Amino acid sequence: MQSSKVMPIARLSLHDETVARLRTMITEGDLLPGSRIAERELCDRFGISRTPLREALKVLASEGLVELLPHRGARVTRLSEVELRDAFEIVATLEALAGELACRRIDEAALAHIEAVHLRMAEHYRRAELAEYFACNQIIHEAINRAAGNAQLTEMYALVSNRVRRARYMANHSPERWAAAMREHEEILDALRRRDGKACGPLLRAHLEHKLYTLTDGNVAP
Repeated sequence: MQSSKVMPIARLSLHDETVARLRTMITEGDLLPGSRIAERELCDRFGISRTPLREALKVLASEGLVELLPHRGARVTRLSEVELRDAFEIVATLEALAGELACRRIDEAALAHIEAVHLRMAEHYRRAELAEYFACNQIIHEAINRAAGNAQLTEMYALVSNRVRRARYMANHSPERWAAAMREHEEILDALRRRDGKACGPLLRAHLEHKLYTLTDGNVAP
């Protein structure tokens, strides 16, 4: 497990913060796919007992990020290429629908929020700050999903989107893919501004498909 600048977790929101911290460590590669999770080490780094850590691991297991091993702790889930394709297909379909619905229902406040986060994301891109860029990226995708105004869609998206979170992050390690992703976000934002659902939905779907192609070098059949 790589070294990471992790500060002790405040007691105020212990459960949610522990889940979020572990999810970020998986996304950014501090906890690698297939690796065993060193509970004692993490407890020491976070300044918590094993009970909240194990509760957090249960949440991540429900999201498909972690596998709980009977009497052997837990390890980070490793997706095969086919499993990755299957997950991306679902997320791409949900994001395309969210984009189409958001163009019908988004209000000015929600659009202004997305525009502001997009500007921050673009600045992080120019500075080559991948972690900060990705955090803004996820805020935008989740904001589009909420703007769709469909609670069941949002619930389904939450269930599956975390499974491909690390894969989406890793796709941007390719400079070419990262540049293309930034251009695609400009097009997605333009479609939202124009309330053009017929354009926004396919743009979001293609955005996800391009990431999958980058990750698999085209080896997984579309």
